[in-house]
Amino acid sequence: PEATFLAEEDGMQQELGDGYCFIIDPIDGTTNFIFDYKHSCISVGLTKFGRMLFGCVYNPYTREMYSAVKGEGAKLNGKEIHCSDKGLADNLVAFGTARYQTEDTIFDHAKKLYLNSLGIRAGGSAALDICRVASGANGVYLELMLYPWDYAAASLIVMEAGGFISTAEGGMIT
Repeated sequence: PEATFLAEEDGMQQELGDGYCFIIDPIDGTTNFIFDYKHSCISVGLTKFGRMLFGCVYNPYTREMYSAVKGEGAKLNGKEIHCSDKGLADNLVAFGTARYQTEDTIFDHAKKLYLNSLGIRAGGSAALDICRVASGANGVYLELMLYPWDYAAASLIVMEAGGFISTAEGGMIT
């Protein structure tokens, strides 16, 4: 009961603090949801002392449930998953953009990734696209502007699947 909440919705943005904090995105991929483009999800993460302990991302359209508990690996519908061990040239790359992100930089990066991979995809849900990296379906996900509720749960899932998540500058995200 002493847990705090950090969520995209108004009134749910408290500090992480030292105790438990749930990081929630009730609809990641809101524009997809509005237009019935079936690539959106519910994302819930749990931290303690600012460190991810649990992550769960659910796509209700495909009934895919990605989950991870710190130190116990990552799963998709209860089956263990792992990131791809192929190089960039043999993988798909997913990238994200948002209408409020007006810099052209993301498209410069996307072009470079496109020219060095099997192809690029823009799914519209950061959490799902990061989880697709965790399952090996995508090799890379790139987005330059995300909020904690966009990636928190998926970050643990991808790390527990053998991948990593970082800032554009290479800094760690925990």
